Amino acid sequence: MSTDIIRPEGADTSESMALIPSSSFAETNSIAPELYAMYQVKRGLRNDDGTGVVAGITNISDVHGYALDPTTGAVIPDKGRLSLRGYDIVDLLAPAFEEGRFCFEEISYLLMMGSLPTSGDLERFRSALDIQRELPDGFTSHYIMNPGTPDIMNCLARSVQILYASDAQAETRSDEHEARTAISLLSRLPRIMVLAYYAKQATFYNGSMIMHRFIPEQSTAETILSMLRPNRVFTHDEALMLDIMLSLHAEHGGGNNSTFTCRVVTSSDTDPYSAYSAAIGSLKGSRHGGANAKVLAMLRDIEAGVEHWDNDDELASYLENIVRRKAFDGSGLIYGMGHAVYTLSDPRAELCLQFARRLAAGTPFEQELLLLESIERLAPSVLEAVKGPGKVVSANVDMYSGLVYTMLGVPEDLFTPLFACGRMAGWAAHRFEEIVSGKRIIRPAYKTTGSHRDYVPMEAR
Repeated sequence: MSTDIIRPEGADTSESMALIPSSSFAETNSIAPELYAMYQVKRGLRNDDGTGVVAGITNISDVHGYALDPTTGAVIPDKGRLSLRGYDIVDLLAPAFEEGRFCFEEISYLLMMGSLPTSGDLERFRSALDIQRELPDGFTSHYIMNPGTPDIMNCLARSVQILYASDAQAETRSDEHEARTAISLLSRLPRIMVLAYYAKQATFYNGSMIMHRFIPEQSTAETILSMLRPNRVFTHDEALMLDIMLSLHAEHGGGNNSTFTCRVVTSSDTDPYSAYSAAIGSLKGSRHGGANAKVLAMLRDIEAGVEHWDNDDELASYLENIVRRKAFDGSGLIYGMGHAVYTLSDPRAELCLQFARRLAAGTPFEQELLLLESIERLAPSVLEAVKGPGKVVSANVDMYSGLVYTMLGVPEDLFTPLFACGRMAGWAAHRFEEIVSGKRIIRPAYKTTGSHRDYVPMEAR
């Protein structure tokens, strides 16, 4: 057996810090794949056809991407629809497209309170967000800047936990406290995110620590751009595009990993700060919140490898190389294509693209957006040619969100944290519903394999 060991990065490398023989780590933790089929265990709570195992009931949202054949139960591809509290996302975002009105706060109210707000309701909700935006004294210097962290999602999760300490009623489970805490975090996460970004720049890249004050009565999207940009200047269309992105990220069903995490942790009757921090930790994972950055990296690779972006044959050939693991990162994935639920279309991708065209028109980003559209158009036939007929795939929202954020001057470090700022509204809604209707700790069963082993005394090992 090899004596190589795994050591904590940056830690003492003396023999006393030895942890695990590297050669045995996989062996110790591996389970034979055939056992999952033998015991009918559905890994990832997913059925063989990719659909999710039904684990709960919700009134908050409906993510529709397919129908089921009533006779065979087979998946029938269908046009994607997303509804929040029964309202189609297309209708909820219509004021943004038709009137240029910010919608994120209205959608957040709908998710958390259960109904569309009146003008008075919305004004009071926005006022509550304004009031809560301030952080406790010394929070930035003590907890965001010191120690600085290279990962902003970790800073968000840590900050949420630290805010527990400044809440004298943190363990209170009243409806009022739950609503107040959720509104507070919905208000504060964007500010913490921007401060954490500049703290990272100052700590690790010798950059400037910029700490703009927030401006009362600005929307969440305006607040983010105002605090993020050194000169605080942005256009209404830029803020509106960011508002649309936050709205599209606000909620996507109870089964997505971070929301399910929030519900699982909530079911144990823990405090809201612990539940939301856990959700942030889940969203940080590269299989959940980081896909838009992978699309952007793939786009840069394609731009370098394809000479004529408007040549379908040349582009399709390069996409085939990606699928055959001969190009880009060797994963064989065309990032931004496919979804666990959506088949024929993802309504979020369609809405994102619709406004992105407007924002990109006449700018250097226009050709890149056209290239992404070509990738979306060609990818299904490339995938079928290489892998054969199978699951119907379409572009998901990550196909375009990374480029949209780039158009807005948002650094890649903030792609996933922005996702968290939007999803906070959905997490809160699901926590509320779990508190009221769950009333039972979530505890699925695990099948234990392996045989009994007799204990071996120390001197005999």
